[in-house]
Amino acid sequence: MYYSLLVKIKNAERSGKEKLTVPFSKFDLAVSKVLAEEGYVKSADKKNVGRHGAIEVKLAGGKVPAISGFKILSKPSRRIYVDCRSLRPVKQGYGIGVLSTPKGVMSNKTARKNKVGGEYLFEIW
Repeated sequence: MYYSLLVKIKNAERSGKEKLTVPFSKFDLAVSKVLAEEGYVKSADKKNVGRHGAIEVKLAGGKVPAISGFKILSKPSRRIYVDCRSLRPVKQGYGIGVLSTPKGVMSNKTARKNKVGGEYLFEIW
């Protein structure tokens, strides 16, 4: 799940690594692409490692980590769904929210622009 992806990205960034390799899943790739679009990581690409796929995430780097925290909102035991009118800025505009919508995984800014709602996965800042 994307929970472990976020934790691994945050820990790798804090330890000063340049890139990170995680097991492949379509959903994790979609989440990491959104993080790349918003500037929290440089890039996220699928790589083939033997018979299994992997996601190679290149971290943003720098003296200050790009990810200072995140909050998981939807869990398997409690799903949170929102419509486009109830999407608000995260941390006064310094963070983003990530949604799983019928049009794919996207940030709250993009979802509001496209006037689409969905399951509110997490907030990151």
